[in-house]
Amino acid sequence: MVKMWKEIFEQPAVLEKCLSNTAIIHDVVQALKTQEIHGVYIAARGTSDHAAVYGKYLMESILGIPVALAASSVLTIYQKEINFKNTFVIGISQSGQAADVIEVVHSAKKQGAVTLSITNTADSPLAKEAQFHLDCHAGVEESVAATKTFTAQMFLLAQFVSIWAANKHITEELIKVPEKVSQTLTASQEIINKVDRYRFISDCFVLARGINYAVSLEAALKIKETNYIRAEAFSSSDFQHGPIAAIDRNIPVMIFAPKGPSLADMTEMIKKLRDFGIELIIISNQKELFEYSPCSFEIPNTENDLVSPFFNVVIAQMFACQLALVRGLNPDQPRGLHKVTITK
Repeated sequence: MVKMWKEIFEQPAVLEKCLSNTAIIHDVVQALKTQEIHGVYIAARGTSDHAAVYGKYLMESILGIPVALAASSVLTIYQKEINFKNTFVIGISQSGQAADVIEVVHSAKKQGAVTLSITNTADSPLAKEAQFHLDCHAGVEESVAATKTFTAQMFLLAQFVSIWAANKHITEELIKVPEKVSQTLTASQEIINKVDRYRFISDCFVLARGINYAVSLEAALKIKETNYIRAEAFSSSDFQHGPIAAIDRNIPVMIFAPKGPSLADMTEMIKKLRDFGIELIIISNQKELFEYSPCSFEIPNTENDLVSPFFNVVIAQMFACQLALVRGLNPDQPRGLHKVTITK
């Protein structure tokens, strides 16, 4: 069994362990109450940056606080200062060794900002630099393609937002996520059976809307790095502002269309692409949509749109891993990549 596949199936247990961060999250919230927070600034790279996109949607939609995703090069390459007054700064890194993320947190900490790190390595430089640290508790992730650390990062951000907002409904929904991820993993054999259809593709698009935009980014990255396929991710709204002109019957489109606020837009996009004769891969808990696709995968029903990304991304991870295997590739060791990438 390849390591990536094994680690995908470890995710329910990892998410359960993430719940042990609750006390620290309460400490962070108490610290934030001592300051007048006007905004949040999140520094991350790669997969962690996709978790940050999820966090941005969460915080802005639940807390109403504007969230910026860091342009870390402003500090590291251009050697400029950023004013972090009244800003809560979060650094996210699987290894905790991302030099540019550390620099952002260091600069914010010097200015007295509340700083938080989210890593899978409690003794890492980033964890030590931040005032507070949340641990992914994912254990060693051996596959270069991150899976369990990504869902852990998202889960910790969701936990944090639910506690900061004192939103018991979201907190209760999150408790159900590990079990529902286990349910999602039962689609594994169906994915194995269907993925061969795409073994010769060289391009694909991945579309979502709203909070699942983060999943489209991560799904495209997983397909790209494990299969060497030119996978491009877009919000369905952005897709219509130019990129839709590049559609082709030889280029499949993966679409995340869960029940919730984004469903109407995604349904409209599905119908539009089918009218053009485009091959669709649909991930949804709205079964009526499956008639538009020869390849569809069902995710668990959700009471809250904020948790559907956990199920959608697990389908995408399994799809990318199995597609690599039918193409004769090793998803654990993508060419040119290493587990820890340090950028400045």
